[in-house]
Amino acid sequence: MPPTVPSMIDESVFRALTDRVLGAIGTALDACDGDLDWADNDGVLSIECADGSRVIVNRHVPNRELWVAAKSGGFHFRAEGGAWRDTRSGEELGAALERLLRTQAGVSVHLPALPTS
Repeated sequence: MPPTVPSMIDESVFRALTDRVLGAIGTALDACDGDLDWADNDGVLSIECADGSRVIVNRHVPNRELWVAAKSGGFHFRAEGGAWRDTRSGEELGAALERLLRTQAGVSVHLPALPTS
């Protein structure tokens, strides 16, 4: 079974891991043809859509999760089974972000498999 992020993973290890995840998302956003501006500020990735709305991806250190806020709601992702999975639906983080950005910003973004270890 692929590795997961245990809830008690060291904070510095979790921060380094989520920095890599946010960096991979930023790289994918740079490669898309859509009109998106983004900034990563200490574990908070803010994606500005052409209509002025935002999709926010941030790490939540106490729960060792990545949280996503969009017009359609808030989502919590935990590394399980080799992927960041929504704690309610099981949807993978990359697929969720692709869907959210397509719906909210009207852009097509392809996200690679995001690191979980």
